[in-house]
Amino acid sequence: MRIAFTSTGKSWDSIIDSRFGRTEYIVIFDEETKTLELVDNSAVKNEAHGAGTATAQKMYEVKPDVLITGNGPGETAATALKNLNMKIYVDAHNLTLEQAYESYRNGALKEI
Repeated sequence: MRIAFTSTGKSWDSIIDSRFGRTEYIVIFDEETKTLELVDNSAVKNEAHGAGTATAQKMYEVKPDVLITGNGPGETAATALKNLNMKIYVDAHNLTLEQAYESYRNGALKEI
């Protein structure tokens, strides 16, 4: 299973970015291989509009099974993501990626 995190940094110790659309990084954890893959999403941070849609497009490219984030995607991005058939979990505020992963595995995050 491939799990995507919105992230402020590039490692397990990075904090979850509460913003879906303007997240600087998307970090993918592959549970099978136990590897991390980094997707640079910094190009959207200066977008006036459409950052969520642009980040949703990145999700289409990396095709995760699960997304873990803080606040979750906005309405337009959420609609776009429905076609991916991935599960979206929110409320991972102020957690490292590793802590958010453990919270997900323990059922402590909210699915939307």
